[in-house]
Amino acid sequence: MKAVVLRGAGGVWRARDGSGAEHDVSLRGRLKHGESLKLVVGDEVELERDARDGTWAIADILPRRSRLARRAPGGAYGERVVAANVDQVVVVFAAAHPTPNARMLDRFLVIAAANDVPARIVINKADLAPDGARAIFASYADAGYPVHGTSVPQRAGLDALHDVLHGRVSALTGPSGVGKSSLLNAMYPGLSLRVGEISRSVDKGRHTTVAATMHPLPDGGYVMDTPGLREVGVWNVAPRDLDRCFPEFRRFVAECRFRDCRHHDEPGCAVRSAVESGAVTSQRYDSYRRLRTELETTTR
Repeated sequence: MKAVVLRGAGGVWRARDGSGAEHDVSLRGRLKHGESLKLVVGDEVELERDARDGTWAIADILPRRSRLARRAPGGAYGERVVAANVDQVVVVFAAAHPTPNARMLDRFLVIAAANDVPARIVINKADLAPDGARAIFASYADAGYPVHGTSVPQRAGLDALHDVLHGRVSALTGPSGVGKSSLLNAMYPGLSLRVGEISRSVDKGRHTTVAATMHPLPDGGYVMDTPGLREVGVWNVAPRDLDRCFPEFRRFVAECRFRDCRHHDEPGCAVRSAVESGAVTSQRYDSYRRLRTELETTTR
């Protein structure tokens, strides 16, 4: 029987089959100790039932159509796969309370781009937005990102956001306090998430093996909480390829004098010229420079 992994802790996983029934399952020994993929939330699996006691076990992990990975935490080298089979990354920030952090947003977007997963931005608490916050987010729309403004008290933007979540596996991420749980409860009253629930990580116990949990949506699709992205270390992108993770850079990169241009101080850099002309914002360029320096340091 096929199923999708919703969450896991202490070696026990929760999987949902095609009928909507959920089962507590374990991993077959060969999957624990063999060379197969390490199981993560969002994986599609084959379940087998023990004829003696009726318990279910994961017999196989099916091929992934996508994955979401970031740098291993704690300064370790390598990657950690946070989730599998993600259709889109939805980054939620508040227009105010808390104040949006553009550099953190850029990191989330680069991680999505490095994993070839489309990203969209949700500006929640739009009713509180000062002009400064609107200006920050306007640059992302100009760069080509879909941007949604939402307000739970005013029920603004909820229908449009509901439509883009429908039938998809969406990795929901962003800082604490931006209203992710409140947003989902407003769109899906039957979900009944506790406020703050989307901000909690299940990656706390010694034996916990995942850092994400997936919520089935009442009318189709899943929303996946990805607290594993909060230590937002970029992985799976070489320093020379970082510019492709900034969509507004792409049309200028081809015009740089040197093919290996770092967009730092090289003569004839079209990206720097675009910053000077205002076609690329200085804030996004500064984020690129900082991330490039970080990648050059960590990938040596």
